[in-house]
Amino acid sequence: MRVVIAGGTGFLGQPLAEHLAALGHDVVILTRGEARRASTSRIRQARWSPDGEIGGWRTEIEGAGAVVNLAGESIAGARWSPARKQQILDSRVHATRSLARAIERASAPPSVFISGSAVGYYGPRADEVVGEDTPAGSDFLAQVCVRWEAEASGPALPRTRVVCLRTGLVLDKDGGALPQMLPPFRFGVGGAVGSGRQYWPWIHRADWIELVRWAIETPAVSGPANAAAPHPVTNAEFAHALGRALHRPSFMRTPAFALRVILGEMADALLLSGQRATPAKAERLGFSFRYPRLDDALAAIFRSL
Repeated sequence: MRVVIAGGTGFLGQPLAEHLAALGHDVVILTRGEARRASTSRIRQARWSPDGEIGGWRTEIEGAGAVVNLAGESIAGARWSPARKQQILDSRVHATRSLARAIERASAPPSVFISGSAVGYYGPRADEVVGEDTPAGSDFLAQVCVRWEAEASGPALPRTRVVCLRTGLVLDKDGGALPQMLPPFRFGVGGAVGSGRQYWPWIHRADWIELVRWAIETPAVSGPANAAAPHPVTNAEFAHALGRALHRPSFMRTPAFALRVILGEMADALLLSGQRATPAKAERLGFSFRYPRLDDALAAIFRSL
C-alpha cells in the first residue's frame, strides 16, 4: 500500500513513516521544504503547498491506499497573539482543505483519510469523562478543532472513509512536551501546575503510531476517535508519576498566576485546564494499548534513555 503523510517530518510523522515502511508499505511524505532523501527506499518526500488549493502533488494522492494528515503549526511554539492564533487555525484548515479536495477529485481515491485533531475539541471539562460523543467546547482550541474536522469530514468524500484522530499529550523521549517538563524535576523542583486537579489525557507515542496503523487497517473505524490512553490522570498524578520515573521529588507546585503572566491565554488552554478523555471507540472496536497506564509508559521511556 502507498501511504501519503502530510506533515510527516516531525515528532509524530517521521516515526510513523518509518513504522509503516518497516511493515512493507511505500510512504510519501508531503513537505513544505526541499524534498530530501530518506533513510530507506520505501520512504520518499514530495514538496507541497498546503494553501487550500491543489497543486502538482495531487498525483501522490491518486491511487494511494491511505492519506494521513498531520500538518499544522505548533500550538505551543510561541505566545498567542491574534496573528499567531490565526496561523494556528489557517495552517490546519488550509492543509486539510487541500488534501480533501485532492481526494475528492481523484479518479482512484484512497480508501481512508486519517486527519489530525485534538482532545482540545472538547474544551475544559473538569472531571467529566469524555468520549467521542461529547459535544465540542467553545474556547479557541475547541473551535480550531471543529473547523479542522469539518474540512476533513465534509460530504464531498463518499468513496473515502474519514477518521478524525483527537490526540492527547503524546509522550516519548525525543520530542513533544515531555522533554520540556524534565529540567525542573531533574533539579528537584518539579511538581503540579495550578490546582493540579485538571486532567491530562496522554498516550505513549508507540501506542499512537499503532493506533494510526490500526485505524488505516480497520474498516469499522470512522468519524472521531480519541487517541489517548485508557487511564487519563490529573496533572498532580502526572507530576508524581514523572517524579517516580526520574527518582526525583515532585512537590513544588507552579502557581497558575505565574503561568498566566509568562504564557498568557495559552496557559489556561494548554496547562491549567484539561479533558478526562478516554479512547471509548478504540476500546469498543478492539484496539489493545501496550501502555494503558502512565507509570508503565514512563518506565519504558526512561529505561531507553
